[in-house]
Amino acid sequence: MTTNNGPATTPTPRTGSSPALTTEIVMPGIVEPDGFQIRRRMLPAPSRGQARVRVEASGISFAEQSMRRGRYPGQPKFPFVPGYDLVGVVAAVGPGVDPGLVGRRVAAATKTGGWASEALVPAADLVPVPAPIDAAVVESVIVNGITAWQMLHRKARVTSGQTILVHGASGGVGTILVQLAVHAGIRVIGTAAPRHHAALRGLGVEPVGYADPDLAARVRELAPGGVDAAFDHLGLASARMSKSLLARGGTLVSYGIASALTDTGPLLPLFIGLLARLTLWNALPNGQRALFYDFWAGRRITPAAFRRHHREDLTAVLDLVERGIVTPQIAARFPLVEAAAAMRLAESRTALGKVILIP
Repeated sequence: MTTNNGPATTPTPRTGSSPALTTEIVMPGIVEPDGFQIRRRMLPAPSRGQARVRVEASGISFAEQSMRRGRYPGQPKFPFVPGYDLVGVVAAVGPGVDPGLVGRRVAAATKTGGWASEALVPAADLVPVPAPIDAAVVESVIVNGITAWQMLHRKARVTSGQTILVHGASGGVGTILVQLAVHAGIRVIGTAAPRHHAALRGLGVEPVGYADPDLAARVRELAPGGVDAAFDHLGLASARMSKSLLARGGTLVSYGIASALTDTGPLLPLFIGLLARLTLWNALPNGQRALFYDFWAGRRITPAAFRRHHREDLTAVLDLVERGIVTPQIAARFPLVEAAAAMRLAESRTALGKVILIP
């Protein structure tokens, strides 16, 4: 991991604010984690509609693991600062932003830019969060919590007494999703490595081995009539199996193609193939639904509704966290400058929950 103290620019400060020194982790290209760069530079004062957030925590998700391989749809051109979400305290605001935000703790989904000590974020994207909750805990439920809540309650609309199948139940999204489901009175079957089965049982999950060659048969033993919903982030082959395990009227929610992470072929045909198959399945007259969940859907077309739903859903998850109903699983905390080591742990597939970066 190298340090880049590239040219620092100091723009003319705006009234009530000034540039600030930030430390960032840069992905310079398709590199191994040790190829990440540490860059220190002056961050400009917030422009109109922006806030400068002093970052308390960011994290490593599947998105960053894909981005360093150049395999995340729509990622920026290299070099760039990754970081899908962040939590921190507003240090300054630009023109047109309520000055009352300064000093408030907030969370934001950023897609990129979160791996930094200071970050400029559109003020409209900020969600106030309870100050008493640990920053790393908040970080672990921003994108993961919104994703889990929306898939369970907005997409699949699962209700008490039903049964669901969650692939990757020990991951960042999975550990939140299963807890939300159990709290709602839903029975959960979750796939994970055997090393995580005891922890999942403690969360109320009935675990099965994700690599079991007879995985479908194991799920059928637990749910002979089929599951009411399946949440699958692995890709088309796994989605086929998940659909075969649905009960009549059941819902398949696909939200990724994680199985393609280490492939070298183009991603677009894989996504098109998955979406085409989901569309076909959704049209069949069997009462089942097959849906794709996109965290960013609606951001450009209906930005106000997009932000309102994210704010409502993150607030609902944080309320459950604050009440002790949902306990985010934090695999480890690393200093920001040790992002390479943190990435290696996240990619080892041995961690339960989310790996957190602390500036």
